[in-house]
Amino acid sequence: MTMELQEMTLAVARIAVDAGKHVLSEQTTPRKLNRLKVPKESTQFDLDINYKLMNFLGQRLTQLEPFNGLWNDRPEECRPGERYWCPGNIDGAVNFIRNMPEWSITISLFEVNEYGSAQPILGVVHAPALDMTYMAVRGMGAIRVRKTPIGDKREKIIPSTTPSLDGSVVSFGMSYVQEESMRALQVVSAIAGRPTDIKRVGPVSLDLCKVADGTYDAYFEPHLHTWDVPAVSAGAVVVWESQAKLRQWNGTDIHWRSDNDVVASNGIIINELRPYLIEN
Repeated sequence: MTMELQEMTLAVARIAVDAGKHVLSEQTTPRKLNRLKVPKESTQFDLDINYKLMNFLGQRLTQLEPFNGLWNDRPEECRPGERYWCPGNIDGAVNFIRNMPEWSITISLFEVNEYGSAQPILGVVHAPALDMTYMAVRGMGAIRVRKTPIGDKREKIIPSTTPSLDGSVVSFGMSYVQEESMRALQVVSAIAGRPTDIKRVGPVSLDLCKVADGTYDAYFEPHLHTWDVPAVSAGAVVVWESQAKLRQWNGTDIHWRSDNDVVASNGIIINELRPYLIEN
């Protein structure tokens, strides 16, 4: 019998934590900055540790429950009811290589609905250097687990109730590619003076989770690529299950087979924020 999704989410979180221990030890090992590689044929950062990470996650998830395989190996046409694991590379490569703590291990599970559309139904975002894990499964709410002096603290999370863009705390993300980053910076310039603060920390998975738990009132980023799908999908389930909102800048659904302009919010300030996004 297939494991219940709620129980499976806890097992997936344990896999992410185990992987995080190995990756964290790699971060604390002295290394040269030239290990951050950008292949000429791609704009995706590459880290040597990612190959080991993906092998580890793929094997452990398959042992837990094989389902129909991995998201990257799925066929072009999927049938209703099929499920695919979607583990990701380190989310926050620049933060990782620069010894910042804001990077994460992400795992999601996609399910193909009756219309043949695959949607994430389970998400885990684990930040090893922060000792923090977010997890959510469809219909069960979202949980944050934090390390405290007296042990793990598990708490249900909900978004903020900040009523206006004025006085809010907003986060944004951007690519190092000039034409992509310009759109994000134009929005930042346009809204400057309205939020109390505009943060740029990253990565996308943690920014989404921080909207879910009320740390941020909104987060936006243009040009999230297909390789960002593992991070975005894991964070998306946490956002949805916390009752926060996640859409594209134009108000349409996230498309899991293409690039996206993403905006997450507490659901209250989005009407004030969206006009600035649409203009860019």
